[in-house]
Amino acid sequence: MNILVITPSLRENRSMVETVSRAGRTRNSYEILRCGIGKASAAAHVAAALTSNRGKYDMVAVVGFAAGSPGFTRGEIVMPDCARYHDCDIPDGFVPEITDPCPLAGGDSVTVFTGDSFISARSAAEIRERFGADRAIFDMEITAVAIAVREIEPTVPVVVVKMISDIPELNDNEHSYEEFADSHKDFSKILSRLESL
Repeated sequence: MNILVITPSLRENRSMVETVSRAGRTRNSYEILRCGIGKASAAAHVAAALTSNRGKYDMVAVVGFAAGSPGFTRGEIVMPDCARYHDCDIPDGFVPEITDPCPLAGGDSVTVFTGDSFISARSAAEIRERFGADRAIFDMEITAVAIAVREIEPTVPVVVVKMISDIPELNDNEHSYEEFADSHKDFSKILSRLESL
């Protein structure tokens, strides 16, 4: 398969590029794109890549770090099966193309909640309660990427492979994230999941 790999941050991009380079020959071919942080940047970069390369990719994969809810462990690899925005204040059913969950090609029964904010213990608990989610992961790009792919290449599946970097409800914060990310530059486990698809 020819996979467009989306990495939000420069650190995630470097880790994925170095991991694929070290791996040498791989089952799939990977084109790695840094999309930037946040929904707007992610959607813009993915839309540009797909529009200028129509029909080139068999899959879009978003990889890197994500915050998780209690029940996950730091370093765990998660492949959620659903993405949705947590920061849309729109009545149910009014704008379904924004508020409805987006299916992902992952095998884990977990929703990733996307929003333009860093998740705290309070906001993570509130999001999980509002959506009735026992387990969840949180990021700032995935739902926007899924919507961009759906609009431009609707038959191309989106898979997410994230490493849990912090658990806000267990008192992790931005410093915990930084420490974890600095010490987990090897994305071999993420690449292994992509190779198994």
